[in-house]
Amino acid sequence: MHEDPTASPKATSEPASRRGLTRDAVVASICGFVVVLMLGAAYAAVPFYNWFCRATGFNGTTQVATSAPSGAPLARRIAVRFDANVAPGLPWKFEPEQTEIEVKIGEVVTVFYNVTNQSARTTAGQAAYNVAPLTVGAYFQKINCFCFTEQTMAPGEKREMPVVFYVDPALVADSENDGLKTITLSYTFYAVRDPAPKPLAASEPDKRKGNL
Repeated sequence: MHEDPTASPKATSEPASRRGLTRDAVVASICGFVVVLMLGAAYAAVPFYNWFCRATGFNGTTQVATSAPSGAPLARRIAVRFDANVAPGLPWKFEPEQTEIEVKIGEVVTVFYNVTNQSARTTAGQAAYNVAPLTVGAYFQKINCFCFTEQTMAPGEKREMPVVFYVDPALVADSENDGLKTITLSYTFYAVRDPAPKPLAASEPDKRKGNL
């Protein structure tokens, strides 16, 4: 008896084909789930990131101080650079009034960032921030700033936003920062899709006051 040479490949190829289709369907389902998960995470990323970094000091996140240091500033000076960024989707112009200053460690300093809503509609944003190098986050103390607070801007509105900070004198006892000469404070504004309604009185803020 002679076997048909065309029968065997056909018989074996059909199960293999079905297995391939099943595997592709599983991979497609997993990819779809990951995409949905990432989209959901994107909307929650800023508030969660802000909370996590404030709680842990992760990724160069600065600390929040309630008052100035008790002792006098140290003689050692350090340069502080200021960086400003706007994420895609937010039509704002955002920049520091000064790109760099020199401060004494322990000295309380106030600097300003300027922000302008360049669109013809009311928009809202919220800032995330960090400092570099990352080891300095635990020593960069902010007394007042505009971060973690939703900022709503009218069409064409311009606003000055202050940051009050000092570099903790405890920095000098940290051997990891013995050769530190420059700190960079960086902010990034992200769009807030559904801004919370504000009372009428809140639409005319003091131009030289910020929110912590």
